Amino acid sequence: MLLGRLFFALIFLMAGPNHFSSQTIAYAASQGVPLASIVVPFSGALAIVGGLSILLGYRARIGAWLIALFLVGVTPMMHKFWVVPDPMMHQLQMIMFMKNMAMLGGALLITQFGAGPWSLDSRRK
Repeated sequence: MLLGRLFFALIFLMAGPNHFSSQTIAYAASQGVPLASIVVPFSGALAIVGGLSILLGYRARIGAWLIALFLVGVTPMMHKFWVVPDPMMHQLQMIMFMKNMAMLGGALLITQFGAGPWSLDSRRK
């Protein structure tokens, strides 16, 4: 469980800080994200807090809901494969969309089953 939480959380912990960069905010705005200068850093905060929560196993169910919220907001806005005419970019965006859907499934599992052993949550019981 600990290794699974590490691998799951790693993508959010590595990508989250990028959501505070002007390049990421500008890219999101170019993709039609409304209020990108506010929404993108907020999504980065969700990713970081949720990722840390899951990694440490501290209130991991809440952290997983934060990740689920992040993915539900980001996935359809940033990976609109259905509107991409270039076949290679269409395929890439579809892969990214489906990757996010798989991670959403993982986050939803954590919301129901928690962090498991070797977590701060298990020490509180």
